[in-house]
Amino acid sequence: MDKLFSEVSSSEWKNDLYTILALTKKHLPRLTLAVISGLCLSAINGAIAWLISPSINSLFVEKNRLFLLYLPAGAFLLFTLRGVFSFCNAYLMNSIGAKIVRSLRQSLYEKLLRLPMSFYAQKSSGSIISRVINDIGSLESAIAQTAMNFIVQTSTALFLAFVALYRRWDLALLSFVIIPVVLVVAGHFGKAMKKTSAQTRKLVSNVTKTVHETLSGIRVIKSFTMEKAMRRRSDNAVSEHYRNAMREVRINEFADSMMEMIGGVGVALILWYGSYLILNNKLPVGEFFSFVVAVLMMYDPLKRLSRVNNNFQVVRTSLHRIKEIFVLADEPGGGISRETIEGHIRYEGVTFSYPESKEPALADVNLDVLPGETVALVGYSGAGKSTFTDLLLGFWHAQEGRILVDDVDVREYDLKNIRSHIGVVSQEIILFDDSVRNNILFGKPDASDEEIIAAAKAAYAHEFVADMPNGYDTQIGERGVKLSGGQKQRISLARAIIKNPRILILDEATSSLDTDSETKIQKALESILPGRTTIVIAHRLSTIKKADRIVVMDRGRITQQGRHAELSAMSGIYKELYDMQFGVAKH
Repeated sequence: MDKLFSEVSSSEWKNDLYTILALTKKHLPRLTLAVISGLCLSAINGAIAWLISPSINSLFVEKNRLFLLYLPAGAFLLFTLRGVFSFCNAYLMNSIGAKIVRSLRQSLYEKLLRLPMSFYAQKSSGSIISRVINDIGSLESAIAQTAMNFIVQTSTALFLAFVALYRRWDLALLSFVIIPVVLVVAGHFGKAMKKTSAQTRKLVSNVTKTVHETLSGIRVIKSFTMEKAMRRRSDNAVSEHYRNAMREVRINEFADSMMEMIGGVGVALILWYGSYLILNNKLPVGEFFSFVVAVLMMYDPLKRLSRVNNNFQVVRTSLHRIKEIFVLADEPGGGISRETIEGHIRYEGVTFSYPESKEPALADVNLDVLPGETVALVGYSGAGKSTFTDLLLGFWHAQEGRILVDDVDVREYDLKNIRSHIGVVSQEIILFDDSVRNNILFGKPDASDEEIIAAAKAAYAHEFVADMPNGYDTQIGERGVKLSGGQKQRISLARAIIKNPRILILDEATSSLDTDSETKIQKALESILPGRTTIVIAHRLSTIKKADRIVVMDRGRITQQGRHAELSAMSGIYKELYDMQFGVAKH
């Protein structure tokens, strides 16, 4: 799918057409049946117009009474067949559209999983959701309707044009003079639709973003009584989208109205010239009515074809927004994979700045963490502690220097492989709207029930989980909303424990917990830390007194290193932090 969207031709619309054809190619058998159904439907429309002349002549001119039976029977048969082929064509084309949408959604979701953190730092989650749901969703009906109308209406117009030419070529040519006008008008409205459709997609993205932010931040909204402000923000987004959606409606309806007016000119010319020929005995009545029916039936397909162009512009707009994601480079990574690692971590002259930031988050950082060592990172907010671990996980890559794990640059590892050896427990707990069991299994999808229970016990979570209505099968809600802060953190810890990582990152894992929960988490950690290389980020200095080494950071640099007793006895940031936390208690 990435390759499909990355291929470009010299012409933008040709490239879009190629993309649509390539997406449809997988469904060639179904498309073939849809085309055959469409051609049969068009042929029946042509047959209806063709049979008008012999029917009128036989029944009203020759007074052939057999046609009293043949005419209604034939009409019933033709209209029944038209209904059958119309159903087959519509069903097959809509199923192709639905299959393309399913395939695109799956591919886009997989692509999102492969994109680097820099993408998510620049795009809001609401905007991304809008592309997955709204933009791809708009393709389902647009692709089906565009392809279906193009096949059926084009072939119908051709069949009927043949009937008209056969019946009376001079009248037919007179009626065809409006076709260039139809094409010009369709092109004009198509351009307007492309521009308006692009704006509509952006505005519906704003609506989605507002709803997503409201749901994610509902606690903050209610706490700060911001319901009125958020409602006003939502009203603005919805109103803007409504106004632009109505512009799309106006463009479509204006196009239809113009087609009606142009068709009216053609019909007026035909009626005038045809009546003149009949009055001068130069044209049989039956032949004239057959011609008129063919032309009138032909104008409807031409009108629908103007909508095909508008629908095609909607498809192009959505494809362009989806393409913006597919053409992005995947998260970079090497090819080295190891089943086991020792956990020796070394930072060598690492400097890193976030995009659009003038100040480095890390500046010339050098640190050697031995296998099995517990190193604590402390410092004021913004010192670079979380960035330190994000680089180790390969979420970002340093602009200068390198990070080695067992003497191999992190960039040379297969990212999935190196991350499989690292467990993370953070202050920001991310749990999924699923059961306790499945949330723990995120750490090891193939773990047995015994391993799940063992991990929960090690995290001091088994007791409260067992007391839940459905035990480990209890649904915990989005982001674990049905659990307390301490319970969520212990589930998060159990998820890391069951992974049995060689390297463990604890990013302020106890900073938001009450004393009882923190005590339980600390006991759990004491039982699993031995033998693992552990990096602890902590604000509460009481939790890191037993660390093998404490590293003090300030403005992206390492300023002090040592054990608790050494650092608390010398001047510097560590002593400042220690005095702030414990100085009041001494008085």
